[in-house]
Amino acid sequence: MGLLDKLRGELIDIIEWVDDSKHTLVWRFPRYQNEIKNGAQLIVRPGQKAIFVHRGAIADVFDEGNYELKSDNLPILSTIMGWKYGFNSPFRSEVYFVSTRQITDLKWGTPNPVMLRDPEFGPIRLRAFGTYTLKAVDPKALLKELVGANSEFSSDELSELMRSIITQAFTDMLGTAKIAALDLASHYQEMGAELRKLVAERIDDEYGLDIPQLFIVNVSLPEAVEKALDVRTSMGVVGDMNKFQQYQMGNAMMAAADNPGGGGAAEGMGLGMGFAMANRMAQMGAAPVAQPVSAPPPVPNAATWHAAIGGQSSGPHTLAQIQTAIQAGQLDRSTLVWCVGMSNWQPAGEVPQTAGLFGAAPPPLP
Repeated sequence: MGLLDKLRGELIDIIEWVDDSKHTLVWRFPRYQNEIKNGAQLIVRPGQKAIFVHRGAIADVFDEGNYELKSDNLPILSTIMGWKYGFNSPFRSEVYFVSTRQITDLKWGTPNPVMLRDPEFGPIRLRAFGTYTLKAVDPKALLKELVGANSEFSSDELSELMRSIITQAFTDMLGTAKIAALDLASHYQEMGAELRKLVAERIDDEYGLDIPQLFIVNVSLPEAVEKALDVRTSMGVVGDMNKFQQYQMGNAMMAAADNPGGGGAAEGMGLGMGFAMANRMAQMGAAPVAQPVSAPPPVPNAATWHAAIGGQSSGPHTLAQIQTAIQAGQLDRSTLVWCVGMSNWQPAGEVPQTAGLFGAAPPPLP
């Protein structure tokens, strides 16, 4: 190899980044002490930006396109290097490519439970997880704050930082929203939009990043609370516990009958469940025990009258029976009668209830 070929190999004439990765945010073009020659080609593909850095100072930024590097399209670098009238010799500069497309399939989650005061359950712990996308919107801020002198920078290096920022924003939002734990599932969409807005405000100005999309996939309760909710739901689905127990007993008896090889233990279990089933059905089918009630008042014309006939107490009789005895001549006005409520025996002609049964008395004979 001749000297001219060796010098020609040390000069860079095409600067480009063929990005075949999914999560790389920043990539530095490998110069290896080679110099960029005058008129070199710079190729910036869609979803990329190229940044020239000279001696630690950010110079020119190129959007997507194909450029021939000259002093007229490197105004800041020309000023830094003192190219007043253009340049003809090769120069050294670091070139960083920044991906401006969305990086998808990024996941977030709360590393520790978030405490919440729920109106139904009281103090409760919640965990949440979801997905988000990330995009570089200010390459200069990204280089200054996060990349530094690294030759490559990916979204994986931001995972811990983004998880902390999202978790803090989620905790603040959950505290101010005051949504009941059982109602969170119906608010995932609006909560995700609000959470994305809070996170974007914190990373835009400081790190030059944007979070175009953020989704809340699930907010979960503690395992013990979920089990208690499952029990309560099951009880609500079952409804009548007595009927459910009868159904369970019937199934168990059928299973025991279908397993004749179970031996004495199975027979004893089936017999015991049969007795229990009969007991419960007898209890449910038995007539309710009569409760003591106060005695009703006597029915009108009830048999509550007594009459003194032949020196003996006769009765009890109804008023209709007393009237029949009067018509038969067995009772007259002087016959003593008594009924419940009277303090003593009185002549039938003097008691209002029986006096009316005799009719009008005839006048005395002349």
